[in-house]
Amino acid sequence: SLIGLFLNDQDLKKKAKQYDEIAKDVKLAAVLGAGIMGGGIAYQSASKGTPILMKDIREEGIQMGLAEASKLLGGRVAKGRMTPAKMAEALTAIRPTMSYGDFGAVDIVVEAVVENPKVKQIVLAEVEGVVKEDAILASNTSTISINLLAKALKRPENFVGMHFFNPVHMMPLVEVIRGEKSSDVAVATTVAYAKKMGKTPVVVNDCPGFLVNRVLFPYFGGFSKLLGFGVDFVRIDKVMEKFGWPMGPAYLSDVVGVDTGHHGRDVMAEGFPDRMAVEGRTAVDVMYEANRLGQKNGKGFYAYETDKRGKPKKVIDPQAYELLKSIVTEQREVTDEDIINFMMIPLCMETVRCLEDGIVDTAAEADMGLIYGIGFPPFRGGALRYIDTVGVAEFVALADKYAELGALYTPTAKLREMAASGQKFFG
Repeated sequence: SLIGLFLNDQDLKKKAKQYDEIAKDVKLAAVLGAGIMGGGIAYQSASKGTPILMKDIREEGIQMGLAEASKLLGGRVAKGRMTPAKMAEALTAIRPTMSYGDFGAVDIVVEAVVENPKVKQIVLAEVEGVVKEDAILASNTSTISINLLAKALKRPENFVGMHFFNPVHMMPLVEVIRGEKSSDVAVATTVAYAKKMGKTPVVVNDCPGFLVNRVLFPYFGGFSKLLGFGVDFVRIDKVMEKFGWPMGPAYLSDVVGVDTGHHGRDVMAEGFPDRMAVEGRTAVDVMYEANRLGQKNGKGFYAYETDKRGKPKKVIDPQAYELLKSIVTEQREVTDEDIINFMMIPLCMETVRCLEDGIVDTAAEADMGLIYGIGFPPFRGGALRYIDTVGVAEFVALADKYAELGALYTPTAKLREMAASGQKFFG
């Protein structure tokens, strides 16, 4: 699997290089919406040599964005990875602004405002009116359709999605989302800019959740089913961490933010109602209604205390168990293997669908997206490599064993054909 991973990475780099021939050079970038995300994007751009304007409508947003960039740059100096002179150079390459004054010279604008389609459409239409005709607009959205956002624009051919993962400085993946009207030049320029920022871009087609979130929500769907059967979330986290994930689903939910997960789930349910719509209340609803949003407000599935180094440390909170009692529909005994299958089958199945639907071009890109975007266990090679390792026919038989759990566990007709004819995703 790890050798396959290396080869997939080479494929990805080769593919990204092909875009270089038509990509336009990005000499000046801009980010709309400062804050933590905008500050992270500004830091990434400036520290890799591309000056960037950072615009917000509020002074405190600007201050938050600058503080985030300073903190990240200071961290590099403290570790000896950057000289103080280079830090000063990078900081001066981030130009905070509350107006569109200098936007006439910008080559690419990354919109990173609140995850609300109406707000994003207003902001994108506004910035389109002040940039030059061939400037690229990119939306850092995690779930909203690029085709939907493009409807607000006069030049939709210059518009793409550019989805960064949190925290920006740590996560290597950037999803570049091609809308129906996105031009090859817009896609190529965004890919080249992502590479210049030191990121690994994967080009995907537009659909709710794109590749990574579309695949992640069925995984959380499996988690939800386990909690409905009265399984302890701490046990689920331990089993999935032992399987190879950097953190279990409950902890991941707290880190991402329960409110973010709640919103994303609704978007996905609307996009794929046949398999992602949920009946009744789930654990995420219970946490959200109790205002337990995860690390951001100190309480989610776990409670959070600050350790000696000032980092949030998770502790067990009996109140979370009390709240979860209300969503248990039946007590069911499950083995550790069941826990893995409950979680992994829907994730793998949705990855298969993304490949079949043409959301992603190749199995290599699908797998690398999951490894770089959500920390899929690297030694397992990605979701499609994992199916190959289990055996396609064996995986289909395993999924059929869990068929009563619903449409997320149902193999596609094409996967059944592959199983019957002994085909694999790789080799």
